[in-house]
Amino acid sequence: MNRSTHRESQKGLLIDFTKCIGCEACMEGCREANDLAQPSPGDPPARELGADNFTVVVPREVDGKEVFIRRLCMHCADPACVSACPVGALTKRPDGAVSYDGDLCFGCRYCMVACPFSVPRYQWDSNAPVVRKCTLCYPRLDEGQEPACAAACPTGATRFGPRETLLEIARERIRKHPDLYVDHIFGEKEVGGGSILMISPVDFAQLGFPASMTHNPLPELTWAVQKRIPSIVVTGTVFLGGLYWVVNRRMERARDAEDAREVEDARGAER
Repeated sequence: MNRSTHRESQKGLLIDFTKCIGCEACMEGCREANDLAQPSPGDPPARELGADNFTVVVPREVDGKEVFIRRLCMHCADPACVSACPVGALTKRPDGAVSYDGDLCFGCRYCMVACPFSVPRYQWDSNAPVVRKCTLCYPRLDEGQEPACAAACPTGATRFGPRETLLEIARERIRKHPDLYVDHIFGEKEVGGGSILMISPVDFAQLGFPASMTHNPLPELTWAVQKRIPSIVVTGTVFLGGLYWVVNRRMERARDAEDAREVEDARGAER
């Protein structure tokens, strides 16, 4: 399957910040669907992603206007976390979801370092910790259902569907209402694009999103370095081996010279 066909088969979410009212129904639906720990009564609302918070709703105030934003895994088309995982615990599925297998994970946490959106979280308080994150509810996708957050949203702020269709919807909303939206679909091109698309009434940088990101998939950038590693290792090995031979040879000559002097001194003493 080539990349264009792969993109066309992907599903995704369109999150419209102008429609979000901050009710956190998406968070509750996510907890129930993924069997995540429920917050204790009186706990403040979760505003940061965590091992038991796969998505969060965060209020932001920009120029006197309150905007509710969502944070979750962006399900990149070419995920850095997948390329960084040495055991294949993370997988990019044809439907767009980046799935995770805790049974394969051995806790290296390379995915946490690789992710440009700082999404994966580690279970620091668990006796058998694993990395956890949003999986786009892929078990629900396999059953023909939409992700729990989209199903729970009462305002249509989160919409599920084919990625290409969602892009068309987003572009049409921006075209029809230029006074309501900034002309930017976050997630369309960032680090190669992904299955999560967002549109907003204010600039994304003002909402805490990265101000400038490459449009190239990160694995393509890292591969430019990684593919040179074998030649670097070979060259380095040859150089160090040669250096060792030179140093060792000099040391042998020095020892031979010292032995010759000792023999000569011994012969002189006998005379």
